[in-house]
Amino acid sequence: MSNILIEGGTIVGEGRKLAGWILVSGDRISAVGEGRYEGEFRGRRIDARGMFVMPGVIDDQVHFRDPGLTYKGDIRTESLAGVAGGVTSFMEMPNTKPATT
Repeated sequence: MSNILIEGGTIVGEGRKLAGWILVSGDRISAVGEGRYEGEFRGRRIDARGMFVMPGVIDDQVHFRDPGLTYKGDIRTESLAGVAGGVTSFMEMPNTKPATT
């Protein structure tokens, strides 16, 4: 099981922001804290100073343009763009030719 400590960033969630750390054990967040992490730690450290750390975002208006308008973007290009921005889920709003339902 791998451990990851994300520290120094601004954690956004639960209706507030705090400067702190997130401890990940395996594939789960095991602890979140404010300020500096003071415990003993073995594993990978990620320096998030100057960054926002937040849960994955749900994009509720995505236009994949498949079929018919793929020169504007398709499921591959638009999905990759979403992942780069932290999107973990989406709701597609069809905007295609022919129209989809």
